[in-house]
Amino acid sequence: MSRLPVAPEGWPFVVVPAAIAAGLALAGRRALAVPFAGAALASLGFFRDPERAVPVVTGGVLAPADGRVIEIDELNDPFVGPAVRVAIFLSPLDVHVNRAPIAGLVVGAAYSRGRFVAAYRQDAGDVNERCVLHLQGENARVTVVQIAGVVARRIVCRVAPGDKLAAGERFGLIRFGSRTDCCMPRGAEVRVRVGDQVMGGVTVLGLLS
Repeated sequence: MSRLPVAPEGWPFVVVPAAIAAGLALAGRRALAVPFAGAALASLGFFRDPERAVPVVTGGVLAPADGRVIEIDELNDPFVGPAVRVAIFLSPLDVHVNRAPIAGLVVGAAYSRGRFVAAYRQDAGDVNERCVLHLQGENARVTVVQIAGVVARRIVCRVAPGDKLAAGERFGLIRFGSRTDCCMPRGAEVRVRVGDQVMGGVTVLGLLS
């Protein structure tokens, strides 16, 4: 039996307004039912979780999220070391399920409270609510950062240290608009540019050397 293509965390946002809409419609209050039905449909679209054909690319680092690349820079990541960061901005219309960029062992998953400034701001990764995931691959380390935004107020990380992830495997989501950063070792061949649209678990961000 195939799974419904909706993230499990999204069902309350779908079922509750749908039930209210149905109750109002049955009571003859159809005009009042319309906004609740609209909210249910909007949530169904936001929490969609389609199946993906994950490519097998030797040394490939996959996009951890759908969205637009807004920044590519170099930094020193506490886990990766000298790194290249690719920042991906997710609009409310993008799929918000996060996927592992490489196959590896989860060696760290740290949640930090913070502010809710616009996710596209350069300092959002430092000041906003976020969850930092450290993945130890066979030959490299990668850090993924889930970053809340102005509207996104709930980060969901489904994994914990000791878990193993396959490349492209789902590990969480961020509700209602956000940003996801991926830090890979400096020296990786970056395969995307600022402005590119990427697809989580499918688009190759870089090739590890």
